[in-house]
Amino acid sequence: MGKIKLRIAVIALIAMLITMMGQASLAYYSVVGKATNVVTAGNISFKIHETTDQGTPFPEEGVYIVPGDIVSKRVTIENICDHPFYLRVKIVYGIDAVDLPVDHILTPNINTKYWEYHDGWYYYKGIVEPGMTTPHVFSQVEVVGEEFSVEYLGHTLTLTVKAHAVQSANNPLVDGKFYTASGWPKE
Repeated sequence: MGKIKLRIAVIALIAMLITMMGQASLAYYSVVGKATNVVTAGNISFKIHETTDQGTPFPEEGVYIVPGDIVSKRVTIENICDHPFYLRVKIVYGIDAVDLPVDHILTPNINTKYWEYHDGWYYYKGIVEPGMTTPHVFSQVEVVGEEFSVEYLGHTLTLTVKAHAVQSANNPLVDGKFYTASGWPKE
């Protein structure tokens, strides 16, 4: 019986050693690690410039107009961030701070060489690189005399420029059309 007890003890000892080695291996293979990666999204920033033909800032208080006037107003957009982007501009007309369709009265001369109209927006036909200022969207606004009626006398007519930009990196265009870029915000 002594030999059987010795065999059982040796087998138990071997089983215990195998179990302990297995647990060490199991612990080795089940180590869990955690990594935190920080990804920062870039900012897109631009500045709208409104100047006269002489390069002076367009007056904040506006200008006095009469039918038939042609007002000098150059609108350009400058990329003031570190990222290139696509750009679109919308011209909103109004009377006494209320958006109205008075576009038949105020007519800007759109620079169609660099800007393409689609769905109420003018899209810049290129990528606006960091530090770049676009060619003017328009350089003057005509006050159409035959459309300017007595109902507008004494009121303030406005022409507001709104702009949107989306990243151009990793943002492919369909058929080279800038309005097909992803990410254009809704109004």
